[in-house]
Amino acid sequence: MPKSKTRYVCSVCGSSQAKWQGKCPDCGEWNTLVETVIQEPAPGRVGSAASAPAGVGPLPLPDIPADGYERIPVPIGELSRVLGGGIVPGSVVLISGDPGIGKSTLLIQLCAALAEGGGPVLYVSGEESAAQIKLRAERLGIASPQILVLAETHLESIAAHIEKAQPRLVVVDSVQSIYSDAIQSGAGSVPQVRDCSAALLRLAKSQTFPLFLVGHVTKEGAIAGPRVLEHMVDTVLYLEGERFHSFRLLRSVKNRFGSTNEVGVFEMAEKGLTEVKNPSEAFLAERLPNAAGSAIAVTMEGTRPILVEVQALTSVTTFVQPRRTANGVDFNRLLLITAVLSKRARIRLADQDVFVNVVGGLEVAEPAADLAIAAAIASSARNRPVAADLALIGEVGLSGELRSVGQLPRRLNEAAKLGFTRVLVPKGATRKLEHSPAGLEVLGARTVREALEIALVGGEATAEGGSGNE
Repeated sequence: MPKSKTRYVCSVCGSSQAKWQGKCPDCGEWNTLVETVIQEPAPGRVGSAASAPAGVGPLPLPDIPADGYERIPVPIGELSRVLGGGIVPGSVVLISGDPGIGKSTLLIQLCAALAEGGGPVLYVSGEESAAQIKLRAERLGIASPQILVLAETHLESIAAHIEKAQPRLVVVDSVQSIYSDAIQSGAGSVPQVRDCSAALLRLAKSQTFPLFLVGHVTKEGAIAGPRVLEHMVDTVLYLEGERFHSFRLLRSVKNRFGSTNEVGVFEMAEKGLTEVKNPSEAFLAERLPNAAGSAIAVTMEGTRPILVEVQALTSVTTFVQPRRTANGVDFNRLLLITAVLSKRARIRLADQDVFVNVVGGLEVAEPAADLAIAAAIASSARNRPVAADLALIGEVGLSGELRSVGQLPRRLNEAAKLGFTRVLVPKGATRKLEHSPAGLEVLGARTVREALEIALVGGEATAEGGSGNE
């Protein structure tokens, strides 16, 4: 009979230790070792040929059958984009995000969309009752009889219901709430999460139904539970967004069947998450032209160009050390750009508090937004607006030079589509550009100082603020 023993398992990396320690020796995290009862396997020769189960032997690659693995179309276009063009049968998708961000809402909408195409879908909830799920579905206008709701946390019972229903899709919300009788630890512990996920994964692969798992996040924003969970599944998605903004971004950080560069944009509305098919237009809808401290950056989210408004505000500081506040941009990148503006463009910022914000709650990480950030800061400092018909693209170097960025033709086409007549890019990029969209003038600049002379409109801005320094 298998024996059990007490070990201390790290909730981050899943490593097992014989005694408790304040710091995990494997991943270096503090206070992550949790006391866990682990069953030891029965004595025997592990890995011997006699104990190996019989199964299908190795096959030549051309002889492996792949029939029945065509992608399942997803009527939700933004989700389909992130998944790589549809759902692969037998795939396991882990979706995570902050509490209340809309994970369950998105998945119940996915169930409704696939249920309309025929075949039942099974929604397993370990955190809500069936009546609570029905109330949320009614609020979203969903009432399909093909959606089967199961409020259950027992792994063996869930597996039995899946075998009986033969669903087209299975959603488990959430994997941290599932437990198995074969594991002597509480639900949510490292062994439970790891082994229950592995059992559901094997079931999905054997019966070729897609499985969506909802995962909790830690206070640092990482997926709770052992890190091996992300390695086991085929796709890892993160649903991001600010609590006080309606926009949500669905990002793929792992995808065995598609690109990890795609992003889906949604808006939380009364009837759930709605697709934002033209994010640039939505993010610029409330833009105030000719306002000091505002500039338009053309960023890339995967293969999709998105125009975003970067706002900056400079004001005389009341502290010995001026403040630098970044919302939506990397803080260290903001420090670099302000230093370049002070040194290379001779804009006095040593006695100025600098605040930078990306409108809409977006996170802009790529260096192509550097020029727009610099122009917004300079616009506020000099109280001169950036030209309303101008978009900016370029990376800023420490010498004050502008460096080229990738996928410039796509960025220019998106700017022209939204009515911009001029785009300011690094001088080197204009030499490589074969042609520009009709009605769009591409301007080149070698340095930040030269770019600001082109971008900033002379005279005072219509909006108040700024120090007017030169």
